[in-house]
Formats: sequence, structure tokens, C-alpha cells
Amino acid sequence: MTDTTEADAANELMRLARQIAKHNRLYHAEDSPEISDAEYDALVRRNAELEAAYPHLIRPDSPSAQVGHEVAASPLRKVAHEVRMMSLDNAFTDDEVEEFVARVRRFLALPDDAEVVMTAEDKIDGLSCSLRYEHGKLVRAATRGDGQVGEDVTANVAYISDIPQELKGAGLFDIPAVFEIRGEVYMAKEDFLALNSRQAEAGDKIFANPRNAAAGSLRQKDASVTASRPLRFLAHGWGAASKVPAAAQYDMMRKIADWGVPVSPLLVRCSSAAEMVAHYRSIGAQRADLPYDIDGVVYKVDRLDWQDRLGFVAKAPRWGIAHKFPAERAETTLEAIDIQVGRTGKLTPVGRLKPVLVGGVTVTNVTLHNRDEIGRLGVRVGDRIVLQRAGDVIPQVVENLTRDEPREPYHFPDHCPECGSEAVAEEGEVDVRCTGGLICPAQRVERLKHFVSRAALDIEGLGEKTIVEFFQLGWLESPADIFRLRKRRSDIVGREGWKDKSVDNLLAAIEAKREPDAARLLFGLGIRHVGAVTARDLMKRFVTLPALREAAEQASSPARGGGPANAGGGDSQHETAAETDSPLHHPADGPPPRAGEELLSIDGVGPVVVEALGDFFHEPHNIAVWEDLLSEVSPPAYVVETKDSAVAGKTIVFTGKLETMSRDEAKAQAEALGARAAGSVSAKTGLVVAGPGAGSKLKQAAALGIDVIDEAAWAEIVRQAG
Repeated sequence: MTDTTEADAANELMRLARQIAKHNRLYHAEDSPEISDAEYDALVRRNAELEAAYPHLIRPDSPSAQVGHEVAASPLRKVAHEVRMMSLDNAFTDDEVEEFVARVRRFLALPDDAEVVMTAEDKIDGLSCSLRYEHGKLVRAATRGDGQVGEDVTANVAYISDIPQELKGAGLFDIPAVFEIRGEVYMAKEDFLALNSRQAEAGDKIFANPRNAAAGSLRQKDASVTASRPLRFLAHGWGAASKVPAAAQYDMMRKIADWGVPVSPLLVRCSSAAEMVAHYRSIGAQRADLPYDIDGVVYKVDRLDWQDRLGFVAKAPRWGIAHKFPAERAETTLEAIDIQVGRTGKLTPVGRLKPVLVGGVTVTNVTLHNRDEIGRLGVRVGDRIVLQRAGDVIPQVVENLTRDEPREPYHFPDHCPECGSEAVAEEGEVDVRCTGGLICPAQRVERLKHFVSRAALDIEGLGEKTIVEFFQLGWLESPADIFRLRKRRSDIVGREGWKDKSVDNLLAAIEAKREPDAARLLFGLGIRHVGAVTARDLMKRFVTLPALREAAEQASSPARGGGPANAGGGDSQHETAAETDSPLHHPADGPPPRAGEELLSIDGVGPVVVEALGDFFHEPHNIAVWEDLLSEVSPPAYVVETKDSAVAGKTIVFTGKLETMSRDEAKAQAEALGARAAGSVSAKTGLVVAGPGAGSKLKQAAALGIDVIDEAAWAEIVRQAG
């Protein structure tokens, strides 16, 4: 059961339907999953929990009724499955396996002590495929697609040696006239590593894992590409059949093997839940040594007449279930700890590992996050550690097996390894940062990358590789140097990868930013705590960059009106710089406000931001960079252009996780539509846009009777205003 209210449940079911559909499309149709199997399973389980608690809220597009995903735009021909290719429900605990067996007994009205024989086999992480044989000869192969319509890959599977074009004993009486064998196309771990090695040498795409490699290799318009990839196949069942020449699942799978199609060597019969779980444990112990990736064990009722009686629910059989494995772990040795310095000066320790295969991916590095995490784990160079891919995606250290062995402890640096400046952690923070600022070469490179990034000046053609190259040549040390690259045209032409046209395109893109958007320029400077939205909020108030600088300098100087430490709150009633004789204050308004108050009166700007601005303009080298940059560019006065829209004049709150855009982008959209984005819900709030994980703000909105929409509805509002 769930303690979620009915209104919240309806909202969450709507979001889950869209979210799960998105991840189904990425996994099944595009072979490019964004989340791990474990994260996907958690979404599905949450959906099932809510539907069980509120069955009257089950949606027509419920994920419970969906299998896979419709076939995306593809050069491969679509084909319909005669018998739908179903998916399986999941179990994650021993108790759930026992409940599955008990559920079968209850449905069949069997006594509690009646033996229910099950088959158990490893669940390969591959691409589902159905092979249609007529009179023993392969006539069609198709991917699962959405379970009803897949893609025709007949020409491609001709190059998979495990898949016979003609079954052994074709023409004999026990091979049906029509029989569809279903299973998984996969790539062995060893073959996957060799393929990626060849891809890297050729400068081609590197595959994330064996499943993606297998899917991408099979779903090729050019079958010769498939022929060059080492694909394999294991059968696990069947679909359409003119007859089934066996009375049990296990016996039928043995016949399929006799016909020359491989089946799992780990397929067994079990007569109890205890035996099923024991086989699950046995397979789990072998998991790392198996030649292919698996993510669980599949149980099926052995008797086929019982399978017929049990039938199906919306998308899965009642007679089968997948017992999933937890995230895979592996042991390796921590060979070194390196320190990386980021754009904001943060010192991030990175563990260099003896390469180890975890969940089909070779892991050589792992982030150790910060000084406190190293202390918690007690890791030192030479330690034996347990590694886990968090959510089967991000490597993380979960245990130090040798922390009690005598070994020199790791001393976190108190000076920046790049520039030698002192490295400190601010009060209340765990991160250690270099104090060198723009004199630190690591920060300069990262800040230059940030300055030209899409959310900042967005200079096309000036990517990370070029930034590093030009920095190493001494051509780029500060943002202003970018605008002086035109003087180095002759030096750039002729360097590897640079021709007249590409150099001219780059210089033209740079020149096009001579009058940049002031908020983007401010954000691009990388001032700590000044994100894209805060930069826009600041520029809306001060309009010009010199006016903002004056406010920041006043806020940081006690002699000129105090700073954030003693600044009061409240909304400023003073006009903006665009409407005054002074950039900050109109004489008719009486005594000027303290600048700290002027900054703090901006919604979303607090003492931390004010302090960061003050610190930035307190450093002489930052002022030098600022003035040098403004000698090369001339950002016009900042004007917010808004459109007529259904939300103009409203205060909008975004809460929960946004899946198709960043929070900053959403707020910018609201501003462009004439609305105001706020961080908290109040009686003045006109609309709440709620994504997954929305909590107290959603409840506050419901209590106040405020309209709540999801991200898709918000996107429609933006589109209509477009």
C-alpha cells in the first residue's frame, strides 16, 4: 500500500506513464538507454504499487499494459508478430519468489503442498528476437519492437552462426510446419571488448555495453555491418507454432536444442521455491565468470497445460517471472589517487584502478568525491576495494577490504596541484577549493570552456579540444583573448585540422559575439553561485554590467554602505538603471539604499550570491580580466523581451525533477512568457509545474487550490506562445 493521497497518486501516475514510455523508447527503439535497469525497475514498481492502491486511477496509457516500444523511424521493414512478444514481471526478493509460486497455486486451485515444478535459467541482457521457421527453414527474423510490431532482420541474422538457416532434422515428423523460436541476440563480453578496441583504433563509435553493441549491430540496414560483428543467440521460448511437440517447458527447450538452436546451459528444473532461489544464488555466484551479461534468473511453470490455464495479464504471462540481480560488484586495486581541479577550483580526487570489468563495462577510474569521502572509506594507494556501478551506470567505491592493513595514509593536498595556491574548504562545506582563481591554469582552461559553452556565449567551432590547444600555445589565457584570435589567423591556418574556410568560420563566429547578451556574458565569467537564472535576475535589475559592478563593490565595502552580513531584507522600491539618472538610484527617491539591500531585494539573490559578487570584484586580477573583456565586447543594455501568453503576469513555481529541460531553462521560458519564476509556493503563486519527485510544494499547491500541470503541459504552453 501507499500513503500517497489520491490526487498525488493521479499526478504521479501521469508522470510515470510518460517517464516510463520515454525510457522504453530509448531502450527498445533507439538502443540508447539513459538510466540503469535498476532505476527503470524502480519506476515500474512504483507504478504498480500506485495502481494496486488506486485501481480506479489506472490510465489508458498505463505502462502495465505496454511491452517494449513502437518501432522508431528505421530503414528496416516493419513486421507484425503473429503471437505477441510479451515481457516478464519482476521479483527482487526471495519472498517475492515464494509469493509467485503461491500465486500460481492459488490461481490453479492447487493444495498448499502440491508440487509446482518450474524451470529456471539465466536472463541474458540482449536484444529479443523471434525466428520463424516453416518446414524447418528460416523464413523470417524480427525484433520485438512493441511486442506486436517489430523490425525485419532476416538478412542480418543470416550472419549469426548460432542461428541455423535450417533446423536439424528438417522434414522429420516432430518439427512443426510452423514454429517461431524466441530468444536473445547478444554479444559475449570478450567479443565486446575486442570490438570496442577495433572501433577505437578506427576512430569509430565506442559502445557503452554489450547489449547496446548487440542491438546496434543487429538493427543495421546494411547486413554486411552485422556480418562484421560477433553476434550470438540463445533461445528461451517460442511464439506461433502449428503444434508444440512436448508437454513441458523444459522438454520443449531440449527439443529446440536438438534442432540445432542454442539454449542456456544453466536451464534446470526446480520443484520448490527453495530450489529456485538456490539456483538463483548459484547463477549469481557465476555471474562475473559467465561469457555474457545477465541481469537475473527467469522462472517458468514447467507444465504447458498449466501455462495455458494461467494465461496472461496485460503485458506479461502469469506463469513466468524474472528474479533480478542487484547491481554487480567487482574487486580491484586502487593504484593511484589523482587530483583534478575544476572550473570553480574544486579539488576532486580520482582513483586510478587496475582495470576491471563491472556489468560489461571496463572501469579504470572512479571518483572519490572529496576529502571527507576518502576519510570515510579510509582508502590509500594499494588498497583492495569493492567497486559497484551505482544504478549499473556510475562507478563507486562501496568498501575498502584492506583498510586495517598498515599503510601510509593518504594526505589530501592543502595546496592546488596546478598553481600552488592554498586550497581550503569554506566554513560549512566539504569541498576543498583552490584560491588561485583566474591565475590557476586548470581553472582558466575550465573557465574558458565554460565561457564559450552553449548556455554562455555559445561560440560555434570553439570546442574543448580547440580551447586546450590554443591555451597550450599561449594564445588564450583570458576570455578577452578569444576576441584577439583574429590577429593569429595566419598562425592558425595550416595547423592540423585547420584550413582557410574553417578558420574564417571560427573567426566569424567570434566576431558575431562582439555585442553579446549581458546576462550570458555574466554567466560565462563563472562567478561562483551566479548561474544562468541568477545572471538574468541581476541584469533585469541593473540593466548594464557597469551598474552591476558598482552595486557589487558597494556591497563588499563597509565604508560604502555595508555588505551582506548586515544588509536587511525587503523589496527595493527604486527604479531600474534604465529609468534613472544614476545607474542605481534616482535623486528624487531620497537617501540611496545600501547596495547590499539593493542586491538582496532581487528575488532569488541571497547573501551567498552577494558575497560571491563582492569577492569577485575584490580581487585585482578578476577586475583586470573584467576590464580587459569589456574593452573587446560591448554588451547592449539588457532588455527582457516577453510574449503574450496564458501565463503572463503569473508567478510560477517549478518543482520536482524536470526531464526535458534544466530548471534554469524552464525559468527562462517563464520569464520570456511574461511570468515570474519563484522558488516557493504562496497564495500569490498562479501555477505549479510539477515533475517526478515533487513533494511539499505540490501539497502546498493542492491546499491552496493552485493549478498544477506536468512538464508536457508546460511545453504545450510554451509552444502555443511560440
